[in-house]
Amino acid sequence: MSTAILTGQPVPGSSLEGDLRSLGFDVRVASDAGDAETLLAQVPAGHRVALVDARFVGHVHALRLGLTDPRFPAAALPGAVTVQPAARQALTRAVARESSATTGSTALAVDNLADGLATALDADGVPVHRPDLGTLVATVPTDPQARNEARQAVAAVDDEAVRLRTAVKSRDGFFTTYCISPYSRYIARWCARRGLTPNQVTTASLLTALIAAGCAATGTRGGFVAAGVLLLFSFVLDCTDGQLARYSLQYSTLGAWLDATFDRAKEYAYYAGLALGAARGGDDVWALALGAMVLQTCRHVVDFSFNEANHDATANTSPTAALSDKLDSVGWTVWIRRMIVLPIGERWAMIAVLTAATTPRITFYALLIGCAFAATYTTAGRVLRSLTRKARRTDRAAQALADLADSGPLAEAVAHALRRIGVKGEKFGSGLSGAAGAVVLLGFWTWAESYGSWLPVVFAVIYVLNAGAAVVRPLKGALDWLIPPFFRAAEYGTVLLLAAKADVNGALPAAFGLVAAVAYHHYDTVYRIRGDAGAPPHWLVRAIGGHEGRTLLVTVLAALLAPTEFTVALTALAVAVALVVLVESIRFWVTAHKTGAPAVHDEGEPA
Repeated sequence: MSTAILTGQPVPGSSLEGDLRSLGFDVRVASDAGDAETLLAQVPAGHRVALVDARFVGHVHALRLGLTDPRFPAAALPGAVTVQPAARQALTRAVARESSATTGSTALAVDNLADGLATALDADGVPVHRPDLGTLVATVPTDPQARNEARQAVAAVDDEAVRLRTAVKSRDGFFTTYCISPYSRYIARWCARRGLTPNQVTTASLLTALIAAGCAATGTRGGFVAAGVLLLFSFVLDCTDGQLARYSLQYSTLGAWLDATFDRAKEYAYYAGLALGAARGGDDVWALALGAMVLQTCRHVVDFSFNEANHDATANTSPTAALSDKLDSVGWTVWIRRMIVLPIGERWAMIAVLTAATTPRITFYALLIGCAFAATYTTAGRVLRSLTRKARRTDRAAQALADLADSGPLAEAVAHALRRIGVKGEKFGSGLSGAAGAVVLLGFWTWAESYGSWLPVVFAVIYVLNAGAAVVRPLKGALDWLIPPFFRAAEYGTVLLLAAKADVNGALPAAFGLVAAVAYHHYDTVYRIRGDAGAPPHWLVRAIGGHEGRTLLVTVLAALLAPTEFTVALTALAVAVALVVLVESIRFWVTAHKTGAPAVHDEGEPA
């Protein structure tokens, strides 16, 4: 429940009271500042409250943007201010000061109360969000002529057209912008008018994608065609949920997590469906499916690590970034560069078309080539930016990278031992170069040796030592953001290579399940950091071994067990990791939602 307190005498013919009620506010009228203080004290502490100048003239959507967005504890627009429970005490203090300071000049106090309170909140250190209204009108006219002009300005702008336009991401991919958003925004409005929530649409998108994966798993041409069509429809719904959230301002922590998590679940479940369908036709493409998941996940980790490393870096400029900005000023280059990185819209469209028209093997070949090119392009550009910019990494960025590294008890023990003897990472041949070298050696010998060899175990031990040495010092180096992606590539790649070397039925599907479970944990870590919720609890990281512990364990299992037993071990490990991380993750996000965690709206990768 929300309460709006109108300050001042209602203006004849004003629709303000009705507009506020249409937004879900219980409207009360304060005749003076003291009355406003009394009414404010009567509003329950857990409710949103707004104070609005009775002379306000503007669009309903301007009021919606300024007074109902759940992401901000305090917000204001001309003639109105609102707070959620987190900032309620600050508003109460500000109203009390305003009331006592203006005793004897009540009219003046009421006329300027909302704007004065917004200024007072700023002065008290409460961040007050002021939405960008664009062409929308929000003003407090002081005389009849100004009021008439303001009403004419309101009539000249289509409130609903602005609302529909701003429901679409400001930065999106070419396919989404021109092939999806022109009509998906109307689906979002249809959903809003029928009371559907973004989370319901997100769930519908997931179910549609899972049905698509099931169709692909049939291995028939009709199943592949249906899978492609349903995958595209799932993507339409995926765009719609975000547009519905922006259209109706239904943002939530749980919703942001569901949207991001389900995107990964949909795509990787579809990969599995394609692999199952191909197997029904006698073509084993599980290695390609797992390779596509590994490559795509590593791409995302590169994005996450780079963004977190530079999230709040100071002096964050470079000639490469300036060149990028210059290219963005040339219209056609913007779309070329957005398509090159193969965002989710272009990627899913390609997968859907190739699924319907060709075979799973061709689909995965195209996906691997496209993603490899995109990864090379984006990573090279970010390396150049990092080497040429003068950015100074903050402690927050270094901690985020350490959390993304996912170091377990073995790496922590190595790092602790090195700190005790005063050895820094660089002296141990570690840091980025040591981690990269260990990854290359581990990958090469895992690939070169036959199944059952103990040599990969030796290099896995070396990898553990370098993994610990890499995190001895804070990750503030220019290229330290590459350490988490290297660790992901080492762990996922080792599982893939050993399962392929086992060369028995079920090994690669089991490896696919294990990598999917671990990847979920890594994505969940990212979403917690993005939502300012911190990394997963330390006990969870230790319980599932950390990246280095799991890598070493898998190599030991491959050396000790026969191929069929190794497959069983991978399956058991996948189930164990999935159960632990899923239960803890779901518990965390549901609890955060129920306890009123600040609402967020993570746009994620461009669609």
